[in-house]
Amino acid sequence: MPKPTPKTEEDAVNFATLVGPVRPVTVRALPLVKPKPKPKARFRRLDDRAVLEESLRHYPGDEWVDTGEELQFRRDYIASDTLRKLRRGDFSVESNLDLHGLTVDASRELLKAFLFDCRKRHLGCVRVVHGKGLRSGPRGPVIKRAINHWLQRVDFVIAFASAPQRDGGTGAIYVLLDNRTNPLELQKHL
Repeated sequence: MPKPTPKTEEDAVNFATLVGPVRPVTVRALPLVKPKPKPKARFRRLDDRAVLEESLRHYPGDEWVDTGEELQFRRDYIASDTLRKLRRGDFSVESNLDLHGLTVDASRELLKAFLFDCRKRHLGCVRVVHGKGLRSGPRGPVIKRAINHWLQRVDFVIAFASAPQRDGGTGAIYVLLDNRTNPLELQKHL
């Protein structure tokens, strides 16, 4: 390796003309980067708030519906014997819907879509699993109360009753649908 040659004054002048004027670099302090905040469970808080709000809602006629209470309803023109058969599970269940863990608003939308689809397919008896509301706090089964209220308002729902223990007991209901009515009626009532 060759030894570097000593710099002359002429080399320094040539370098200065090639490079141009220079100034010393000043070192500025770099901005401090703040540590990221710990993640917050934003959606969990929203879910907890939604559950609390749902538990405080009141639906007409739900005063008697408690966690263990059975639901039953029939239109005036439906024989009480039909309701008794429905409660025993004598009808063939043609479709199921499970609403466990959903909010009331989500349950309502799913139930609406489910019933509309069942009507279009001309189904007669379906099962809706709403749960027993064991995690709903002191207000009890929120979705169960809401379903009791909603189904009574749908014209083509002619009867419903809590299922026998083998099919969910008080955490599920059988729903009888009338095939003669217009399925668009659901849009008005639910």
